[in-house]
Amino acid sequence: MSTEIKNICDIEVSNKDEEMKRIIAQHPCYSKEAQHKFGRIHLPVAPACNIQCNYCDRKFDCVNESRPGVTSEVLTPEEALEKTKQVLEEFPFIKVVAVAGPGDPLANDTTFETFRHIKAAFPEVTLCLSTNGLALPDRMPEIIETGVDTLTVTLNAIDPAIEAQLISHIIYKGKIYKGIEAAEILIKNQLAGIKMAVDAGIIVKINTVMVPGINDKHVVEVAKKVNEMGVYIMNIMPLICQAKFADMEPPTPEERLALQNACEPYVRQMKHCRQCRSDAFGLIGKDLSQMSEERRNTVKLEMTKLSKKT
Repeated sequence: MSTEIKNICDIEVSNKDEEMKRIIAQHPCYSKEAQHKFGRIHLPVAPACNIQCNYCDRKFDCVNESRPGVTSEVLTPEEALEKTKQVLEEFPFIKVVAVAGPGDPLANDTTFETFRHIKAAFPEVTLCLSTNGLALPDRMPEIIETGVDTLTVTLNAIDPAIEAQLISHIIYKGKIYKGIEAAEILIKNQLAGIKMAVDAGIIVKINTVMVPGINDKHVVEVAKKVNEMGVYIMNIMPLICQAKFADMEPPTPEERLALQNACEPYVRQMKHCRQCRSDAFGLIGKDLSQMSEERRNTVKLEMTKLSKKT
């Protein structure tokens, strides 16, 4: 009898492992091979944010910039569902439906309304969420309930003295916090939420913005910490000089690569990020939302040929 139970458990674990492998293999941010075969759609349903980062400048009617925090429009959950239906029908190579802004998804109830709509209509797609992590512990029950498969948390520091230089303020449980106190609350919640997500079987990616002179010498410590926590992959992104950091210098590609190589012994590194818009869809580096109809049709033809080969 005990042997039979053990076999059932083994099957359950095996099935879960296989499902995680499938999700990773079809997620363009989690697999460098997948970036050429599979796409994602970002649904811009989350305009509100609970943090003001010193490098962030959100725009809700922007059509000519390609970076996080911008979208040409904010969609309602119902509009997001219709958009997803149209895009998945026309571009079946898109396997991931994500909410990544333009604010923080966890500061918006519309994020979860959207995910419920998407999961009901497309139970086979991978649901992906990107957050600053401030509300992660509080929102974890809804993240699990709506079936989020992959989670990205922006974790720029685990030292409050460093984090305090990267944020202007946070809004937590209706109160504004600044300085070290804000940084301590943020980091505590980020780490607690990451642990909860890993324990729940959610595949976690860490985004870290590399800011020369502030956290660039500290990022390896972040990598060591997230390795201990079971994070799958880390994405070190170069600073985009805007907002309060408009006059700063971004890291050079060589400096970023050196930091990625220094972190790689501790956690797998994503090296193909293009810092996408909050309304991007298509392949990484081939944002269909920014293309002409003619160019979209060319990409569709290319992907159809590729799918027939594989």
